[in-house]
Amino acid sequence: MSTSIDPISAQNSTYVPSDILVNCGSPGNSTGPDGRTWVGDANSNYAVGADKTITATPSSQGSVQKVPYMTARIFQTQFTYTFPVSPGRKFIRLYFYPSNYTNPNLVDSDSSFSVSAGPFTLLRNFSALLNGQSSLVREFSINVTSNALKLTFAPAAAPKNAFAFVNGIEIVSMPDIFASDSDPLNQPPLVGTTSTFVVDQYTALQTVARVNVGGKTVNPPDDSGLLYRTWENDDPKYIYAAASGVTYPKDPNLTITYPASIPSYIAPTDVYGTARSMGPNPQLNLKFNLTWTVPVHAGFYYLVRLHFREISSKVAQINTRVFDIFINNQTAKTNLDVLVQNKRMGLGVPVYEDYVVLLPNSTESQYLWIALHPNTASGQHAGYDAEMNGLEVFKLNGSTGNLAGPNPPMLIRQPGSPTPGAPSNKSSHGSSAGIAGGVVGGALALALLLLVVWVVLKKKRARQGTDLGSSGGPSWWLPFSPYKTSTSSLPSKLCRHFSFAEIRAATNDFDEALLLGVGGFGKVYNGSIDNGATRVAIKRGNPLSEQGVHEFQTEIEMLSKLRHRHLVSLIGYCEEDCEMILVYDYMGQGTLREHLYRTQNPPLPWKQRLDICIGAARGLHYLHTGVKHPIIHRDVKTTNILLDDNWVAKVSDFGLSKTGPTALGDTHVSTVVKGSFGYLDPEYFRRQQLTEKSDVYSFGVVLFEVLCARPALNTALPAEEVSLAEWGLECVKRGTIGSIVDPYLKGKISQEYLKKFAETAEKCVAEQGIDRPTMGDVVWNLEFALQLQEGAEDGGGVLEADTDDDDEVPLALAGKGERRESEPSSWFSTTSGSSVNVGGRSEESSGSALTPSAVFSEILHAAGR
Repeated sequence: MSTSIDPISAQNSTYVPSDILVNCGSPGNSTGPDGRTWVGDANSNYAVGADKTITATPSSQGSVQKVPYMTARIFQTQFTYTFPVSPGRKFIRLYFYPSNYTNPNLVDSDSSFSVSAGPFTLLRNFSALLNGQSSLVREFSINVTSNALKLTFAPAAAPKNAFAFVNGIEIVSMPDIFASDSDPLNQPPLVGTTSTFVVDQYTALQTVARVNVGGKTVNPPDDSGLLYRTWENDDPKYIYAAASGVTYPKDPNLTITYPASIPSYIAPTDVYGTARSMGPNPQLNLKFNLTWTVPVHAGFYYLVRLHFREISSKVAQINTRVFDIFINNQTAKTNLDVLVQNKRMGLGVPVYEDYVVLLPNSTESQYLWIALHPNTASGQHAGYDAEMNGLEVFKLNGSTGNLAGPNPPMLIRQPGSPTPGAPSNKSSHGSSAGIAGGVVGGALALALLLLVVWVVLKKKRARQGTDLGSSGGPSWWLPFSPYKTSTSSLPSKLCRHFSFAEIRAATNDFDEALLLGVGGFGKVYNGSIDNGATRVAIKRGNPLSEQGVHEFQTEIEMLSKLRHRHLVSLIGYCEEDCEMILVYDYMGQGTLREHLYRTQNPPLPWKQRLDICIGAARGLHYLHTGVKHPIIHRDVKTTNILLDDNWVAKVSDFGLSKTGPTALGDTHVSTVVKGSFGYLDPEYFRRQQLTEKSDVYSFGVVLFEVLCARPALNTALPAEEVSLAEWGLECVKRGTIGSIVDPYLKGKISQEYLKKFAETAEKCVAEQGIDRPTMGDVVWNLEFALQLQEGAEDGGGVLEADTDDDDEVPLALAGKGERRESEPSSWFSTTSGSSVNVGGRSEESSGSALTPSAVFSEILHAAGR
């Protein structure tokens, strides 16, 4: 029986929230972004014996907030924090920021450790670096039975110099919103059986997903019950395939009414205030499922909680919207009518359903599938629709108290191809009887289907002289190509498939002496292929990590269809022996940032900086206008602009890239905010509406970074100078931009040409996207600035202290010898204006915002150096 009535006892319903916030490695208290105070553990009673640890700061501030990520506590031996708490259930949140810390004996890639809380193992052999994120939070819920909570960090046995670290620890008291043992009637069913499953006070849980279905991300300060949970948007991370239905808000006059059985801390009103349904076409709805997928570890039980609330006046009577729930292709519930489930209390009254499902130890169990389908036997008022408001997935501890377990291979599925364990999106679900029969015989039918498909594909490929991939499995487990509609591996003409043996040979068995750098996806090695004839950069991901698969898939998808001089080229990939490996062109000069600041490299001459900016802009312009649908890079920064042996700029790292508007008239893509702080478009951050102008903003920050040779964010500076975009904009407006220019450049750029370059950067970082130029305009502005600079140097108008720089550092000027992709001669004369428009074709300029153009795309990971 599903849990539709809250199982929390009366005494828990009046819980008093409290929290402990620890800024690890910090000597004093700090204020977090939500206004809460974080206590520095250096002078606290939490870290008794802290002399065994190291306080450190990251070498790079990256894209994360200052608190709690800018200091860390590092453990080279086992260490235990002790926190005084009252007995009861707690949320434990661990904050990690993988970075090279300021200690010469520490290498970020050596970080591997375990974390335990009493009898529970929370993490084991954990590497924050290999999780594919600039920062991450791991959330757990355990019941504390004493007056002390002990968290133990233990470095792994290997590598030799392994160490543990943590940036922040958050402990929040909570009501027991999980335990079902207090009421036998409310124990959640074990899906696929006739049994129920007891989630009691002895159960520990890890949060796998917490989703606001159909709505925007709900940030911790906006959560209910002072529990400070984050509810993610479901699109595109969790919603599956193109049949994603429609989203809608609650009717304006409708208020949420929590019944006595469901306290408001179960989920905030923002979650119950939006929904995703199948849509208004009943006939179409019968042909597909509304489906969400969640990546999980195999070998564990999972508690799945689904939140429902009717928020549309069109569904005002029972039998209007009745649907079935499937979890991993098994029927969890039939004939769910939210109005019946909430005891006919009407619109605006929430309910939730709890289920437990086992993900067995199998290489085919990498995703947890939740699917809804209309029930066709629900009566005369049925609209043949389904909807959901919220989704939560929690991993349950094993019999030994373990919550940690290595991921099996996280395999890539092709669009439109069948996936083991995935509910069918066909009309076979047209009736309840059909669904029930399909589920009963599902296992046998699936096995037979896989066998037949495998045999057919094997014979077909044998005739074509191809194989099924190194794993010998069906092709839907191989990375897909956007050029193929059938289930096949990437076309060899566009993307080469390497065996793992070839990769090992190319890197001398991953010799650390060939290590170029380490990034969120993994290590990057200098390698050679084709008997040493071709140098490559080989990026090796960790298939046992919980993250990275989406980035792996996105890079292959994007780079397989993109070819441009100013984009890093993908040579091939390897997905074998649980490996995720990408092979790129070798970028001999590393990242742009490595030549600007915090480096031993000599400073770049001004003309060379201009040339690099032009090349990068051209790559971005190509992304925005040179393909069928615009591609928005979403993470433009100086570490994602790479330089080859000839100093040609190439845009890299497409892990966050997003296809732009595809329908005529659409102006943006609504999506969760991702990117790097300091470069994030403020309009995108506020509205979660992504456009090509978001890349333009980020590139404007890059221009200021190139001009000033300082980071996009520097918290060591006065408050008004922390953000380079804001400070640069202010200096341009004041006419004092010369005061923050890289000292190396002073005396080498005339004031007039400096002003034109700064005006381009100023327009790019305009507060509103409509006021920003297109990338095409940016290209023209920069080319114009370069022409002015070259003309001034030829005429002796600019003082150049070292005329030999250009000989010592070979230039590959992006504008020379290339046919321009467009000639927007009218772009700079459409409106009247009095001053020179930087980047215009003539010195008569428009006063209007520059228009978009193409420039910039590259996919090699920034950590390639």
